[in-house]
Order: sequence, then structure tokens, then C-alpha cells
Amino acid sequence: MLNILPGPLARRLPPPSELPVPLLPLQPVFYRIVRRVAAKHPELFERLGKHQRTDFIIDVKDFPFALHLRPFPPALILRAVRRERLPKHQAAIAGDFRTLLRMLGAEEDGDAIFFSRELVISGDTEAIVTLRNAMDDVEGSIAEDVAEMFGPPGKAALARLNAMAEGPNSEGDSHDNG
Repeated sequence: MLNILPGPLARRLPPPSELPVPLLPLQPVFYRIVRRVAAKHPELFERLGKHQRTDFIIDVKDFPFALHLRPFPPALILRAVRRERLPKHQAAIAGDFRTLLRMLGAEEDGDAIFFSRELVISGDTEAIVTLRNAMDDVEGSIAEDVAEMFGPPGKAALARLNAMAEGPNSEGDSHDNG
């Protein structure tokens, strides 16, 4: 589970995925993000072909909401939605934030992440594979592009999230939980 709060505070609060979050204030931020990605990487959307009109659900298990994506440039949608009220969709991908962030980064093998057991896909598999391939072919990192939108605080937040996404095993922790 993703937790960026100090230990004593984190132990007193419910997990982030269970916190009530008002979605309306998030919608302009997500719209701005998808518009920026579309402007910076039009080839991403072109590669989707017929799947530009596909409705995707991206269920970030650590968040108290899911994301609805329709990557159709004339009418882009990226919005937060309640899990109990998902819109009609043709394809869905679910995983924890760390895994999905690693997919957006440019350094790690997208195929290895995508086909790992860390993600659950459902619905139109062809659409999901097409989306993943299109994201994998983007020059640079979509996550870095989004972070740049928010200036130094965005870059600092991404650096912290990337460090968290690498997990304790990447920092020399040799404890085996299995």
C-alpha cells in the first residue's frame, strides 16, 4: 500500500484507499494532464488507432477512486470515478500505484511489468495491449511530463514516488517475506 505519511500519523488513519475524497476538485487536474500528454505526445494517440474511442478503467488499488480514460483526441477523458459507480467501459487494468507508476516510467521493461501478476486486466485485451504498446513507445517518461506540469513540487513528488515505487528491496533490504 502506498503511504507517504509519517509512521505515527499513518497508523492512526485508515488506508488511503478508504479515505473519502471529493472527486469534483480532481477533475480539472486530470483533464489538464490528459490534454498535456496529448499535446506533447500526439503519436501516442495515433498509435491507438480504433482504440482511441475505447473506454478504459484504470483501477489504482491504493487510491480511493479509479480513473476513466477515453484517449480520443477531439474529446479526451481522464477523470476520477467511484469504484462503485464505474462508467460503461470496454477494458480495465488494475494494480497498485507503484506498479502503474513503473509502467509510466521510461526506465523499466514495460513488457515485464505488463505481463507480471502484479496487474489484472479484463475486457478487451487487444485494447489494453495496444494502449500499453503505445505508452511504451513514447520517447521519455509520461510520469516526468506530468510532474513537469507542476514545476519543482511536481518533480520532487515524482522523485519521492519513484523512490517509493522501487520498494525496500532496491535499497539493499534483503528480507525475504516469502
